[in-house]
Amino acid sequence: MLGMTLMISSNIASSEPIIASSIVQIYDISPGSLKNALDLFVQQTETQIYFDAAVIHGVTTNGLQGKFSIKDALDQLLVGSNLQAVSRTHGYIIKTSETAPPNVKENSISLSSSLADSTLLPSRTISADIGNNYLAKRSVVATKTDTLLRDTPQSISVITQDLIKDQAMQSIADVVRYVPGVGMSQGEGNTDAPIFRGNKSTADFYVDGIRDDASYFRDLYNMESVEVLKGPNGMIFGRGGSGGVINRVSKEAEWEKIRTITLQGGTFGAKRALIDIGQGINEIAAFRLNGMYENSDTYRKGVSLERYGINPTLTIKPTDQTKIVLSGEYFHDNRTADRGIPSFNGLPMNTRRSAFFGDPSRSNSNITTKSLSSVIEHEFNSGVTLRNRTRGAVYNKFYQNIYPYETSTDGTEVDLAAYNSQTKRGNIFNQTDLMYKLNTGFLEHRLLSGIEVGRQVTDNLRRTGYFNGDTYGGPPEHEDDPEDDVAMSTVRVPSSNPITRDPVAFRLDANGITNRAVAKVTGIYVQDQIKLGSKFQTILGLRYDKFELNAHNNRNGVDLKTSNGLLSPRAGLIYKPIEPISFYTSYSLSYVPRAGDQLDSLEISNQTLSPERFINLEVGAKLDIRTNLALTVAAYRLDRTNIAIPDPFNATRSLLVKGQRSEGIEVGINGRIIPSWTVMGGYAYQDGKITQDQGEHGMLGATLAQLPKHTFSLWNRYDFSSMPGWGVGLGVITRTQMFASIDNTVNLPGYTRLDAALYGKLSRNLRFQLNVENMLNAHYIISANNNNNIMPGSPIMARGTLIYEF
Repeated sequence: MLGMTLMISSNIASSEPIIASSIVQIYDISPGSLKNALDLFVQQTETQIYFDAAVIHGVTTNGLQGKFSIKDALDQLLVGSNLQAVSRTHGYIIKTSETAPPNVKENSISLSSSLADSTLLPSRTISADIGNNYLAKRSVVATKTDTLLRDTPQSISVITQDLIKDQAMQSIADVVRYVPGVGMSQGEGNTDAPIFRGNKSTADFYVDGIRDDASYFRDLYNMESVEVLKGPNGMIFGRGGSGGVINRVSKEAEWEKIRTITLQGGTFGAKRALIDIGQGINEIAAFRLNGMYENSDTYRKGVSLERYGINPTLTIKPTDQTKIVLSGEYFHDNRTADRGIPSFNGLPMNTRRSAFFGDPSRSNSNITTKSLSSVIEHEFNSGVTLRNRTRGAVYNKFYQNIYPYETSTDGTEVDLAAYNSQTKRGNIFNQTDLMYKLNTGFLEHRLLSGIEVGRQVTDNLRRTGYFNGDTYGGPPEHEDDPEDDVAMSTVRVPSSNPITRDPVAFRLDANGITNRAVAKVTGIYVQDQIKLGSKFQTILGLRYDKFELNAHNNRNGVDLKTSNGLLSPRAGLIYKPIEPISFYTSYSLSYVPRAGDQLDSLEISNQTLSPERFINLEVGAKLDIRTNLALTVAAYRLDRTNIAIPDPFNATRSLLVKGQRSEGIEVGINGRIIPSWTVMGGYAYQDGKITQDQGEHGMLGATLAQLPKHTFSLWNRYDFSSMPGWGVGLGVITRTQMFASIDNTVNLPGYTRLDAALYGKLSRNLRFQLNVENMLNAHYIISANNNNNIMPGSPIMARGTLIYEF
């Protein structure tokens, strides 16, 4: 399809019959560039449009305002342009009124053959009256090129904007609850801490493919979608990308007029407001502003949060081949640091789900983040694309907690401990990618080369709390014992009333950490996605990272330096017997050098500075049952060495073990069963063990912490065809038992939870929805950090949302 361009919304990857041209909807497309207007039209209608870029270059439109059918809307956009829209099997062709575009035949515009030869314009999926969509078809982040998920040899789950809205998601914990193979640990009540295939991480977070390396609870108010990539991703992301990564895709400014105000309220004093405003400034520039404020209590006694954020973005398209996106964000989160309840006799303590152990008034976590980012992308006429991404961020975080440390032998009393931590961090990362398509006879190549440079400076101080003027944390009889220098200062409270008001002073001791670390990274990478005829594809990639860390232990004055040259290969083979089905196998290797949050709970030494290593072997299959319904299956083996894991006997520290292995099977389903029924969910079988011990911990053969054997989740939305805009949702989440910690002494029972939702359209501009979590009021444990920091799940909880668009 020589010289032609295909416009298609990002959630469609293969042919789906065009939406009936008689469907009427409201449009608001500003005058300006016809190319920009067609881009917006595609987003709003999910219609496929083909055109010759030369034919519409420099053409303008008077815009489109009002209610039209699809065909009438296209005709209105083309008024005065000497162009016309001609209906074809899979969409419309834009051509001159006198003659059809040269070298274009209807049988050459089958979508399956055109995707490889056409340009897929960057756009986001916008829900119109055609229904919600839980299925993403493509990703840029997984390979750094715009690639079909079906042609990516890796397990990937994408949480779309429609799913985020339908479940009223606010956090990363909300995102992963319907993702097979990924769970969420407690994170000490102050940070997101997902568990990818048995591997806990607080560092593998990215925004638009750039590292977001800090410990905090991320919000989704300014996110378009969230991508969860499972397995090591070192070739793409460099250091990190170990058991998996979570990449948030930001909302961008576009030329569509957006005016949305969202108000939420619910049980336990939940209150939240959001605003999303955007429009084209002129045919070259567009502006968008997202903002959020929340002030909520929770089902936990004395636990509350206040957070707010603002994120302006500016998109500039000086030419059809050049795009510049500028963005800045200010985000603040202040909440109670809640460590949950302790255990007794190998199970979570039998107490009220609202019971706070410690002192909520002196357990708090607050963080302020400030970030600036830019994306500059240019497509050359030679088929070369150059893209540069830059992100700088400053994080200032403080948290303090008084938390359950140990239960008495009879379970009637609980020892409480305390510490606080302060972290200041500055990050700057820059990526430059060069992409080129090349055909060499039988082989089609999509080549990528790039370089990434980054610098991270971290100062952290962790101090231990001492109660009632205590000068030593251990029993009096061991006060002079040098081997007991890490004993904790504790205060004992009754289990029936586990709050303390005793005075506590915080100071640096043997349990404390005070480090300054400066990390520098330079990475270069190459990748070739090769198409070998119509049935085979392969991806080969190699990345080299020079990672340098200068660390200073402020407590003992020791300076340590490490420099690692890390090679991260990636290889994958895809077999496609027919276009909608792909079978794949892949191998990947990643390293995680110690830096940032990985040093917060480790005493710096040469051993702790040695990088962790992850090797992943994976086989799988991806099937588009229909163009809007996808099924995925993956089986994997993930080996990890030189691992930092939480110390089950000291909540403030981590310890090292030599190796662990996790194996499993994941099944996922996304999309529409029928036009009115949409689903998202999956099943995972997971098995993980410690395979090599350091020799001092006695954990060889232990089951990995917080790794249930079986998990199943499925979210359903059904829309009533007789009542446009009205629908219901029903979700189920279930998992089997798991251990709270690596010593396997505390069992967290399995559970099943049901969620529900109701959606309604009150007027043209006003919608509402009601989300109910745990509708049968099940008692369950949702997460843990260790044996005595266990989080009960919420009782039945409702949240109402009003969405006003104007």
